[in-house]
Amino acid sequence: MTATDAAHVVDPERGTLAKAAHENFPVAPFFLPRAWRTDLMAVYGFARLVDDIGDGDLAPGGADARLLGVPSDRADDRLLMLDAFEADLLRVFEGSDGSDGPPRHPLLRRLVPTVRRRALTPEPFLGLIAANRQDQLVARYETYDDLLAYCELSANPVGRLVLAVTGTSTPERIRRSDEICTALQIVEHLQDVAEDLGRDRIYLPAEDMKRFHVEETDLAAPTANASVRALIAYEAARARDLLNEGAPLVGSVHGRLRLLLAGFVAGGRAALRAIAAADHDVLPGPPTSGKVHLLREAGVVLRGEG
Repeated sequence: MTATDAAHVVDPERGTLAKAAHENFPVAPFFLPRAWRTDLMAVYGFARLVDDIGDGDLAPGGADARLLGVPSDRADDRLLMLDAFEADLLRVFEGSDGSDGPPRHPLLRRLVPTVRRRALTPEPFLGLIAANRQDQLVARYETYDDLLAYCELSANPVGRLVLAVTGTSTPERIRRSDEICTALQIVEHLQDVAEDLGRDRIYLPAEDMKRFHVEETDLAAPTANASVRALIAYEAARARDLLNEGAPLVGSVHGRLRLLLAGFVAGGRAALRAIAAADHDVLPGPPTSGKVHLLREAGVVLRGEG
């Protein structure tokens, strides 16, 4: 590593991890054991950075590209950056004795002890990279099943990593976790219809848009017409059903992990209530819910009442 590279090592790491405070759901809340928080933040650093690469939201200056060995004049090539990031990820699993040496990016070096402690496998991490690679190549989804297949890459690996870090993975819990994570991804898509359209992406299935007589131009309007609202209500109901199907995951674990998982489910339900309260008009911006509603939903989840 050159002196110039070394001068840029800290800023990308700090800048990426600082985004945890602004996420829709708690990344590593204070009530979790410190060892879990450390490892969940390491996983978050990876997930946040790969999303930033895929969305073109990296910090200016090209520090991440330099760390990954990408020429500064190619730093805007997202597919090239994702390929370089994947190559660096594989160094995490090869270990320090690998032929290519240890990871180059500080966030991936931070991930190494977590992978060792928790015996994590590459597949969930590769899935998140694949999802962001798909975002560069696929901007529309024809069917709901196509969207679910995307969520299998973009969302479900996160829940699987949480279960792996906390040592609570079982086939049944993974299935429930997948349902919750897919639901949360759909909710996020509903909240971000206007923002996604600004990136020339639509995550509302084309077959559903046709069914509700919604054109792409309708999604670019300042406010939603009746057809768009009906479409959003339909997709929100699907997300709610998935959340309900996955919710028994919360009751299958105990202690602090139960609180964390209840927070995820409650956050999704609160977001859906906010969307409904806005009469399913998500085009002016994401409808938001207050902490009171979130806490109320969390209590319902913890009591297993719905």
